[in-house]
Amino acid sequence: MKRVELILRLVGMIVLAVVGWQVGDYIATKAGAADAFTVPYLRPALALAMAGAGLGLLVTPWLTIEPALWVRRKIRLIPARHLLMGTIGLAVGLVISLPLAFTLSFLPSDLRTILPLLSSVTFGLLGMGTMIIRAEDILSLLSSSLARPKSRRSDEQVLLLDTSVIIDGRIADISQTGFIQGTLLVPRFILDELQYIADSSDALRRKRGRRGLDILNSLQQDSIVPIRVTDMDVEEVRDADGKLVQLAKNLNCPIMTNDYNLNRVAQLQGVRVLNVNELANAVKTSVLHGETLKVRIIQEGTEANQGVGYLDDGTMVVVEDGRRYISHSLDVTVTKVLQTAQGRMIFAQPHNRYSRK
Repeated sequence: MKRVELILRLVGMIVLAVVGWQVGDYIATKAGAADAFTVPYLRPALALAMAGAGLGLLVTPWLTIEPALWVRRKIRLIPARHLLMGTIGLAVGLVISLPLAFTLSFLPSDLRTILPLLSSVTFGLLGMGTMIIRAEDILSLLSSSLARPKSRRSDEQVLLLDTSVIIDGRIADISQTGFIQGTLLVPRFILDELQYIADSSDALRRKRGRRGLDILNSLQQDSIVPIRVTDMDVEEVRDADGKLVQLAKNLNCPIMTNDYNLNRVAQLQGVRVLNVNELANAVKTSVLHGETLKVRIIQEGTEANQGVGYLDDGTMVVVEDGRRYISHSLDVTVTKVLQTAQGRMIFAQPHNRYSRK
């Protein structure tokens, strides 16, 4: 950027210095200084040339770099399909305007100069606006007419990942199952947030951030689902959750997260959310009252004589009078099943004790 700015300053100085010299030459000529080497002639030319050079030195980078950055930020916010359809619409509108512009060119002198240009601009803007507004309908029509027997390719779909679901780590296992279709998309601001957490002074936050970065690295190397980092951003939104929701709305794609607050905010704004916790609860083993399970007791419970074990899917089983069976496996009979915000919890008793009742 420094080299580009220097080149722009030099070009601006030269161009505006030449313009200033020409203006000074015109002023001197009008004032009657016909001799190009007289002092009255050189004064305005040199003065305006120096003024033009100074002006080019000061304002050229601002007039070129700042608008370019502003245009770049705005273009990033426009969906790719709108850019494509707008370009096609502009081209179609200009082609349609050609016969009318040719006809208008036979009008009297003043009208034949203005009206052909006006008709081209009008039809170009009209075509561009029509194609952008009806982009979805036109694309659906084209896809249905050119569709092949097989369905739409799944890799055309994208799924935005949130910081919480990356740190959680289960996304790496889910991606290996083949249930996720499409491309996992990680915005640059989510990656920056992970890096910020990984550099935290708090040991626990630092550990969580580094875990998230390791999960991303593992996904890129081992996942059967494509994953990529995108530079797409939403400049007018400051917080990462707000950026993610707005980006999902722009791309018309779902968000995968564990964050309850983000889940609710996204749903209120009409964005589809895939919650890993809800998925985990949905696929846990379904058990009924009186059903017999085999479980290994691994630790004490919070109440007296309780033992705690876990099923293969991670469901906690609290066994009454199970403390004496720690480090042993036994058959237990389900007495109660509780569904909590943290997941499913099963209460049971040793099978021989339940049978005696």
